[in-house]
Amino acid sequence: MNHINRSRRHFLQTSGALALGSTLPISLVELAFADEKQNFTFAYISDAHIQQIKGSRFVRNWDRGLIRAVAETNLLNPKPDFVMFGGDLAQLGSVPELDHGAEILSALKYKIRHVMGEHDYYLDLGAYWEKLFGPQYYSFDHKGVHFIVLNSIRTYDDWTYHRWPTAEQRMLEMAGLDNPNSSPFMVGDEQRQWMKKDLDKIPLTTPIVVFSHSPLQKIYKGWNFWTEDAEQIQALLKPFNKVSVIYGHVHQIQYNQIGNISFNSVMATAWPWPYPQAYAQAEQYLPKLTVPMNRSDPFFERDATGWQFINVANGHVDLNYLLPENTDRSVGFDKDAKNPVDKQYQSEGARIPPQSHF
Repeated sequence: MNHINRSRRHFLQTSGALALGSTLPISLVELAFADEKQNFTFAYISDAHIQQIKGSRFVRNWDRGLIRAVAETNLLNPKPDFVMFGGDLAQLGSVPELDHGAEILSALKYKIRHVMGEHDYYLDLGAYWEKLFGPQYYSFDHKGVHFIVLNSIRTYDDWTYHRWPTAEQRMLEMAGLDNPNSSPFMVGDEQRQWMKKDLDKIPLTTPIVVFSHSPLQKIYKGWNFWTEDAEQIQALLKPFNKVSVIYGHVHQIQYNQIGNISFNSVMATAWPWPYPQAYAQAEQYLPKLTVPMNRSDPFFERDATGWQFINVANGHVDLNYLLPENTDRSVGFDKDAKNPVDKQYQSEGARIPPQSHF
Protein backbone atom coordinates (compact mmCIF):
# COMPACT_ATOMS: atom_id res chain seq x y z
CA MET A 1 0.00 0.00 0.00
CA ASN A 2 1.49 3.33 -1.00
CA HIS A 3 1.84 6.46 1.09
CA ILE A 4 -1.27 8.03 -0.42
CA ASN A 5 -3.52 5.14 0.42
CA ARG A 6 -2.10 4.90 3.95
CA SER A 7 -2.82 8.58 4.50
CA ARG A 8 -6.25 8.30 2.98
CA ARG A 9 -7.12 5.23 5.03
CA HIS A 10 -6.04 7.00 8.22
CA PHE A 11 -8.25 10.01 7.42
CA LEU A 12 -11.23 7.87 6.53
CA GLN A 13 -10.85 5.77 9.65
CA THR A 14 -10.70 8.84 11.84
CA SER A 15 -13.67 10.21 9.92
CA GLY A 16 -15.74 7.08 10.46
CA ALA A 17 -15.89 6.26 6.75
CA LEU A 18 -14.08 2.94 6.97
CA ALA A 19 -15.33 1.33 3.78
CA LEU A 20 -14.29 3.96 1.27
CA GLY A 21 -11.67 3.34 -1.38
CA SER A 22 -9.19 5.40 -3.34
CA THR A 23 -9.68 9.13 -3.86
CA LEU A 24 -12.35 11.50 -2.66
CA PRO A 25 -13.30 14.06 -5.32
CA ILE A 26 -14.31 16.61 -2.72
CA SER A 27 -12.74 19.19 -0.47
CA LEU A 28 -13.30 19.28 3.28
CA VAL A 29 -12.70 22.72 4.71
CA GLU A 30 -12.13 23.55 8.36
CA LEU A 31 -12.23 27.12 9.56
CA ALA A 32 -10.08 27.16 12.66
CA PHE A 33 -9.91 29.89 15.27
CA ALA A 34 -8.08 30.38 18.56
CA ASP A 35 -11.17 29.08 20.36
CA GLU A 36 -11.72 25.51 19.14
CA LYS A 37 -15.43 25.84 19.88
CA GLN A 38 -15.66 28.17 16.86
CA ASN A 39 -14.18 25.62 14.46
CA PHE A 40 -16.41 24.12 11.84
CA THR A 41 -16.16 22.22 8.57
CA PHE A 42 -17.79 22.33 5.21
CA ALA A 43 -17.42 20.16 2.13
CA TYR A 44 -16.59 21.50 -1.33
CA ILE A 45 -17.49 19.71 -4.58
CA SER A 46 -16.83 21.31 -7.97
CA ASP A 47 -16.77 20.95 -11.76
CA ALA A 48 -18.92 17.89 -12.41
CA HIS A 49 -19.63 18.75 -16.09
CA ILE A 50 -22.66 16.46 -16.34
CA GLN A 51 -23.09 15.90 -20.10
CA GLN A 52 -26.14 14.52 -21.87
CA ILE A 53 -25.57 12.08 -24.71
CA LYS A 54 -29.20 11.52 -25.69
CA GLY A 55 -32.42 11.22 -23.73
CA SER A 56 -31.63 9.65 -20.36
CA ARG A 57 -28.05 8.78 -21.36
CA PHE A 58 -25.25 10.85 -19.84
CA VAL A 59 -21.46 10.54 -19.93
CA ARG A 60 -20.87 7.88 -17.31
CA ASN A 61 -17.49 9.00 -16.02
CA TRP A 62 -18.67 12.51 -15.19
CA ASP A 63 -21.78 11.06 -13.50
CA ARG A 64 -19.72 8.67 -11.42
CA GLY A 65 -17.38 11.38 -10.18
CA LEU A 66 -20.26 13.44 -8.79
CA ILE A 67 -22.19 10.45 -7.43
CA ARG A 68 -19.09 9.29 -5.60
CA ALA A 69 -18.42 12.75 -4.14
CA VAL A 70 -21.99 12.97 -2.82
CA ALA A 71 -21.89 9.46 -1.30
CA GLU A 72 -18.57 10.06 0.42
CA THR A 73 -19.60 13.49 1.69
CA ASN A 74 -22.59 11.86 3.36
CA LEU A 75 -20.22 9.53 5.25
CA LEU A 76 -18.03 12.28 6.70
CA ASN A 77 -17.68 12.36 10.47
CA PRO A 78 -17.62 14.97 11.92
CA LYS A 79 -20.45 16.08 9.71
CA PRO A 80 -19.84 19.27 7.71
CA ASP A 81 -22.01 22.27 8.51
CA PHE A 82 -22.88 22.69 4.84
CA VAL A 83 -21.73 21.84 1.31
CA MET A 84 -20.58 24.21 -1.44
CA PHE A 85 -20.82 23.27 -5.10
CA GLY A 86 -18.26 25.28 -7.02
CA GLY A 87 -19.80 25.57 -10.50
CA ASP A 88 -20.00 23.79 -13.86
CA LEU A 89 -22.62 21.32 -12.76
CA ALA A 90 -23.60 20.95 -16.44
CA GLN A 91 -21.45 20.77 -19.55
CA LEU A 92 -23.70 22.64 -22.01
CA GLY A 93 -26.18 24.22 -19.59
CA SER A 94 -29.24 22.32 -20.78
CA VAL A 95 -32.30 21.58 -18.65
CA PRO A 96 -31.69 17.79 -18.74
CA GLU A 97 -28.06 18.23 -17.64
CA LEU A 98 -28.90 20.62 -14.81
CA ASP A 99 -31.84 18.49 -13.68
CA HIS A 100 -29.69 15.36 -13.69
CA GLY A 101 -26.92 17.08 -11.74
CA ALA A 102 -29.40 18.55 -9.27
CA GLU A 103 -30.93 15.11 -8.76
CA ILE A 104 -27.52 13.65 -7.91
CA LEU A 105 -26.79 16.53 -5.50
CA SER A 106 -30.20 16.10 -3.86
CA ALA A 107 -28.87 12.97 -2.16
CA LEU A 108 -26.66 15.16 0.05
CA LYS A 109 -27.74 15.14 3.69
CA TYR A 110 -26.63 18.72 4.30
CA LYS A 111 -27.59 22.23 3.29
CA ILE A 112 -25.98 23.01 -0.07
CA ARG A 113 -25.04 26.35 -1.61
CA HIS A 114 -23.97 26.92 -5.20
CA VAL A 115 -21.50 28.89 -7.31
CA MET A 116 -22.34 29.42 -10.99
CA GLY A 117 -19.92 28.25 -13.69
CA GLU A 118 -19.77 29.30 -17.33
CA HIS A 119 -21.07 25.89 -18.46
CA ASP A 120 -24.17 26.51 -16.34
CA TYR A 121 -24.69 30.07 -17.61
CA TYR A 122 -24.22 30.74 -21.31
CA LEU A 123 -27.14 28.80 -22.77
CA ASP A 124 -29.91 30.81 -21.08
CA LEU A 125 -27.78 33.24 -19.02
CA GLY A 126 -28.51 31.33 -15.86
CA ALA A 127 -32.30 31.48 -15.96
CA TYR A 128 -32.94 27.79 -15.30
CA TRP A 129 -30.02 27.55 -12.86
CA GLU A 130 -31.64 30.32 -10.78
CA LYS A 131 -34.93 28.40 -10.67
CA LEU A 132 -33.10 25.41 -9.27
CA PHE A 133 -30.59 27.05 -6.94
CA GLY A 134 -31.42 30.73 -6.32
CA PRO A 135 -29.48 33.99 -6.86
CA GLN A 136 -26.35 34.09 -8.99
CA TYR A 137 -24.47 36.04 -6.30
CA TYR A 138 -25.09 36.49 -2.57
CA SER A 139 -23.43 36.54 0.85
CA PHE A 140 -23.99 34.85 4.18
CA ASP A 141 -22.47 34.66 7.65
CA HIS A 142 -21.60 31.50 9.51
CA LYS A 143 -19.98 31.27 12.94
CA GLY A 144 -18.07 34.53 12.69
CA VAL A 145 -16.99 34.22 9.04
CA HIS A 146 -18.44 36.34 6.23
CA PHE A 147 -18.85 34.41 2.97
CA ILE A 148 -19.30 36.03 -0.45
CA VAL A 149 -20.41 34.02 -3.49
CA LEU A 150 -19.84 35.65 -6.89
CA ASN A 151 -20.84 34.96 -10.48
CA SER A 152 -17.37 35.61 -11.89
CA ILE A 153 -17.96 34.22 -15.39
CA ARG A 154 -19.91 37.04 -17.04
CA THR A 155 -18.36 38.91 -19.95
CA TYR A 156 -18.88 41.94 -22.20
CA ASP A 157 -22.47 42.68 -23.25
CA ASP A 158 -21.63 42.83 -26.94
CA TRP A 159 -20.23 39.29 -26.86
CA THR A 160 -23.12 37.99 -24.77
CA TYR A 161 -26.11 39.59 -26.49
CA HIS A 162 -25.18 40.59 -30.04
CA ARG A 163 -22.57 38.27 -31.52
CA TRP A 164 -24.19 34.84 -31.80
CA PRO A 165 -27.13 33.73 -33.96
CA THR A 166 -28.36 31.24 -31.33
CA ALA A 167 -27.98 30.64 -27.62
CA GLU A 168 -26.64 27.16 -28.39
CA GLN A 169 -23.82 28.65 -30.46
CA ARG A 170 -22.97 31.08 -27.65
CA MET A 171 -22.79 28.18 -25.19
CA LEU A 172 -20.56 26.12 -27.48
CA GLU A 173 -18.17 29.03 -28.03
CA MET A 174 -17.77 29.71 -24.31
CA ALA A 175 -17.41 25.99 -23.53
CA GLY A 176 -14.28 25.68 -25.67
CA LEU A 177 -11.10 25.73 -23.60
CA ASP A 178 -8.67 27.13 -26.18
CA ASN A 179 -11.00 29.16 -28.37
CA PRO A 180 -10.12 32.55 -29.92
CA ASN A 181 -13.86 33.26 -30.23
CA SER A 182 -14.28 33.16 -26.46
CA SER A 183 -14.29 36.26 -24.24
CA PRO A 184 -12.59 36.92 -20.88
CA PHE A 185 -14.59 36.40 -17.70
CA MET A 186 -15.45 39.23 -15.32
CA VAL A 187 -17.49 39.99 -12.22
CA GLY A 188 -18.82 43.25 -13.67
CA ASP A 189 -19.95 46.65 -12.39
CA GLU A 190 -23.26 45.46 -10.97
CA GLN A 191 -21.72 42.83 -8.69
CA ARG A 192 -18.76 45.00 -7.72
CA GLN A 193 -21.14 47.74 -6.53
CA TRP A 194 -23.16 45.16 -4.63
CA MET A 195 -19.99 43.67 -3.14
CA LYS A 196 -18.78 47.08 -1.94
CA LYS A 197 -22.08 47.76 -0.16
CA ASP A 198 -21.99 44.28 1.34
CA LEU A 199 -18.43 44.68 2.64
CA ASP A 200 -19.06 48.20 3.98
CA LYS A 201 -21.14 46.59 6.75
CA ILE A 202 -18.42 44.10 7.79
CA PRO A 203 -15.72 44.85 10.41
CA LEU A 204 -12.22 44.72 8.93
CA THR A 205 -11.19 42.08 11.47
CA THR A 206 -13.83 39.61 10.25
CA PRO A 207 -12.39 36.67 8.26
CA ILE A 208 -13.64 36.84 4.65
CA VAL A 209 -13.99 33.80 2.38
CA VAL A 210 -14.89 34.45 -1.26
CA PHE A 211 -16.18 31.69 -3.52
CA SER A 212 -15.89 32.25 -7.26
CA HIS A 213 -15.69 29.98 -10.27
CA SER A 214 -12.91 31.77 -12.14
CA PRO A 215 -9.71 32.54 -10.20
CA LEU A 216 -10.17 36.31 -9.47
CA GLN A 217 -6.61 36.53 -10.81
CA LYS A 218 -5.14 36.92 -14.29
CA ILE A 219 -3.41 33.59 -14.85
CA TYR A 220 -3.67 32.50 -18.50
CA LYS A 221 -5.98 34.28 -20.92
CA GLY A 222 -5.74 31.67 -23.69
CA TRP A 223 -7.64 29.16 -21.55
CA ASN A 224 -9.75 31.80 -19.77
CA PHE A 225 -8.02 31.13 -16.46
CA TRP A 226 -8.56 34.85 -16.15
CA THR A 227 -10.89 37.42 -14.57
CA GLU A 228 -10.85 40.73 -16.41
CA ASP A 229 -11.64 42.92 -13.40
CA ALA A 230 -9.58 40.89 -10.91
CA GLU A 231 -7.63 43.90 -9.64
CA GLN A 232 -10.84 45.79 -8.87
CA ILE A 233 -12.16 42.87 -6.84
CA GLN A 234 -8.84 42.55 -5.03
CA ALA A 235 -8.98 46.28 -4.17
CA LEU A 236 -12.35 45.79 -2.46
CA LEU A 237 -10.86 43.00 -0.33
CA LYS A 238 -7.56 44.74 0.43
CA PRO A 239 -8.71 46.54 3.63
CA PHE A 240 -9.56 43.30 5.44
CA ASN A 241 -7.05 41.54 7.65
CA LYS A 242 -7.51 38.02 6.32
CA VAL A 243 -9.12 37.02 3.05
CA SER A 244 -9.27 33.66 1.29
CA VAL A 245 -10.52 33.07 -2.26
CA ILE A 246 -11.50 29.49 -3.14
CA TYR A 247 -12.23 28.77 -6.79
CA GLY A 248 -12.80 25.94 -9.26
CA HIS A 249 -12.73 26.07 -13.08
CA VAL A 250 -9.03 25.30 -13.56
CA HIS A 251 -9.20 21.55 -12.72
CA GLN A 252 -5.65 21.70 -11.31
CA ILE A 253 -3.72 22.71 -8.21
CA GLN A 254 -2.97 26.42 -7.98
CA TYR A 255 -2.20 28.65 -5.02
CA ASN A 256 -1.01 32.21 -4.66
CA GLN A 257 -0.75 35.12 -2.23
CA ILE A 258 -1.45 38.68 -3.38
CA GLY A 259 -1.16 41.10 -0.48
CA ASN A 260 -3.61 39.99 2.20
CA ILE A 261 -5.46 37.57 -0.11
CA SER A 262 -4.74 33.85 -0.32
CA PHE A 263 -5.93 32.14 -3.51
CA ASN A 264 -6.56 28.39 -3.61
CA SER A 265 -8.06 26.22 -6.32
CA VAL A 266 -9.98 22.98 -5.84
CA MET A 267 -9.93 19.98 -8.15
CA ALA A 268 -12.77 18.72 -10.34
CA THR A 269 -14.87 15.57 -10.06
CA ALA A 270 -14.89 15.21 -13.87
CA TRP A 271 -11.31 15.39 -15.24
CA PRO A 272 -8.01 17.27 -14.71
CA TRP A 273 -6.59 19.90 -17.03
CA PRO A 274 -2.88 19.75 -17.79
CA TYR A 275 -0.75 22.87 -17.49
CA PRO A 276 -0.55 24.52 -20.93
CA GLN A 277 2.94 24.89 -22.38
CA ALA A 278 2.13 28.50 -23.20
CA TYR A 279 2.28 29.25 -19.46
CA ALA A 280 6.01 29.65 -20.02
CA GLN A 281 5.25 32.51 -22.40
CA ALA A 282 3.11 34.30 -19.80
CA GLU A 283 5.00 33.59 -16.61
CA GLN A 284 4.16 36.95 -15.10
CA TYR A 285 0.48 35.95 -15.00
CA LEU A 286 0.97 32.69 -13.14
CA PRO A 287 0.43 32.23 -9.42
CA LYS A 288 4.10 32.67 -8.60
CA LEU A 289 4.12 30.06 -5.86
CA THR A 290 2.44 27.15 -7.60
CA VAL A 291 4.30 23.88 -8.19
CA PRO A 292 2.41 22.16 -11.05
CA MET A 293 0.21 19.19 -10.25
CA ASN A 294 1.79 16.04 -11.67
CA ARG A 295 -0.40 13.88 -13.94
CA SER A 296 0.96 10.37 -13.47
CA ASP A 297 -1.30 8.53 -15.91
CA PRO A 298 -3.55 10.22 -18.50
CA PHE A 299 -5.33 6.87 -19.05
CA PHE A 300 -6.52 6.63 -15.44
CA GLU A 301 -10.05 8.06 -15.47
CA ARG A 302 -9.80 9.50 -11.95
CA ASP A 303 -6.32 10.93 -12.50
CA ALA A 304 -5.83 14.14 -10.54
CA THR A 305 -9.47 14.40 -9.50
CA GLY A 306 -8.58 13.92 -5.84
CA TRP A 307 -9.67 15.80 -2.78
CA GLN A 308 -8.34 18.37 -0.35
CA PHE A 309 -8.62 18.71 3.39
CA ILE A 310 -8.54 22.48 3.86
CA ASN A 311 -7.80 24.09 7.19
CA VAL A 312 -8.23 27.84 7.64
CA ALA A 313 -6.23 28.55 10.79
CA ASN A 314 -6.21 32.14 12.01
CA GLY A 315 -7.38 33.30 8.61
CA HIS A 316 -4.77 31.45 6.54
CA VAL A 317 -5.72 28.52 4.31
CA ASP A 318 -3.75 25.26 4.43
CA LEU A 319 -4.57 22.54 1.90
CA ASN A 320 -3.73 18.86 2.15
CA TYR A 321 -4.12 17.19 -1.25
CA LEU A 322 -4.47 13.43 -1.64
CA LEU A 323 -4.11 12.22 -5.22
CA PRO A 324 -4.45 8.75 -6.75
CA GLU A 325 -1.21 7.38 -8.23
CA ASN A 326 0.63 10.50 -7.06
CA THR A 327 2.56 11.70 -4.05
CA ASP A 328 0.52 13.50 -1.40
CA ARG A 329 0.65 17.29 -1.55
CA SER A 330 0.54 19.74 1.33
CA VAL A 331 0.25 23.48 0.76
CA GLY A 332 0.34 25.61 3.88
CA PHE A 333 0.72 29.26 4.79
CA ASP A 334 4.24 30.00 5.98
CA LYS A 335 4.14 32.80 8.56
CA ASP A 336 7.79 33.72 8.03
CA ALA A 337 7.60 33.76 4.23
CA LYS A 338 4.08 35.28 4.40
CA ASN A 339 2.86 33.13 1.56
CA PRO A 340 1.73 29.54 0.90
CA VAL A 341 4.53 26.96 0.63
CA ASP A 342 4.29 23.60 -1.11
CA LYS A 343 5.70 21.59 1.77
CA GLN A 344 6.17 18.15 0.20
CA TYR A 345 6.58 18.68 -3.52
CA GLN A 346 9.16 21.41 -4.10
CA SER A 347 12.11 19.36 -5.34
CA GLU A 348 12.24 18.51 -9.05
CA GLY A 349 14.03 15.29 -8.18
CA ALA A 350 11.24 14.23 -5.80
CA ARG A 351 8.46 14.43 -8.40
CA ILE A 352 6.96 11.46 -10.21
CA PRO A 353 7.72 11.83 -13.95
CA PRO A 354 4.47 12.26 -15.89
CA GLN A 355 3.70 9.47 -18.31
CA SER A 356 3.37 10.42 -21.97
CA HIS A 357 2.27 7.20 -23.67
CA PHE A 358 -0.72 8.86 -25.28
